[in-house]
Amino acid sequence: MSNLDGLGYNGKTCVVTGGSSGMGEQVARILGELGATVHIVDIQPARVACASFTQCDLSDFAAVRAAAEKLAGLGPIDFVFPCAGLSPQVKGPLYCMQVNYIGTRLFVESLLPAVRDGGSIALISSDAAMGWQANTAQRMQMLAIADPDAALAWVQEDPDTRLKDGYTTSKEMLVVWVANAAVKLGNERRIRLNAIGPCPTKTAFFEASPELESSGFLDAWPYPSLGRMATAEEQAWPLILLASPLNGAVTGTFLYTDQGFATGVFTGAIDPGFMSGAAPK
Repeated sequence: MSNLDGLGYNGKTCVVTGGSSGMGEQVARILGELGATVHIVDIQPARVACASFTQCDLSDFAAVRAAAEKLAGLGPIDFVFPCAGLSPQVKGPLYCMQVNYIGTRLFVESLLPAVRDGGSIALISSDAAMGWQANTAQRMQMLAIADPDAALAWVQEDPDTRLKDGYTTSKEMLVVWVANAAVKLGNERRIRLNAIGPCPTKTAFFEASPELESSGFLDAWPYPSLGRMATAEEQAWPLILLASPLNGAVTGTFLYTDQGFATGVFTGAIDPGFMSGAAPK
């Protein structure tokens, strides 16, 4: 892919969490093909070529800090791609929150001293977070809790309103964190922080959620641009493009990569009634 050297990854150091499967694996693979030095962090062994692999469960905060400390020795790190994420069907809502938001935020914040000024961070949220603005007040309460153990205790105090399914809330928290933290990171260090919001995508997430397929949820989903579910590679490219230096004026952004679903719902072009309470990804 030498014709894509202008994206700015050739010879750069990249860290990818969740790089052993799904969208994260495709991000790691593409970055390698673009000439980057890729370091993967995941609970499962890496399946694509990489410069190093660090095993880490993002729900284990001590392990998260240790992983970040190990990778900090690589510095300066040019790009960070937090791609790890899962559904509540794996180990329940609380574990989902620990991995998707609390552990992810802890990892990034622990690694930040090793990220070069002017670097870029791009993570994966979901179009399940499309209603985040209606919940901003409560999300800001959690955002103010920087300590991961305190944040975990906070959601456990009132799980019916603060945790819910663990998935939508964690994905909304990522959006709020990105929007808020990007300002300080930009002003102080010119580091950009962005997120994408995928639609149904063929990954292990859906393999772990068979009820979505059996319920007819996926068949009923509108696919305006592709006419089918997106692939992991089709989500990896927008994330990589978003983090590229070519998008130097873009930060604090939540980019919908959902075939027009969210904006279709916002404008009435799509009726979300088919969802019947299920959360899109």
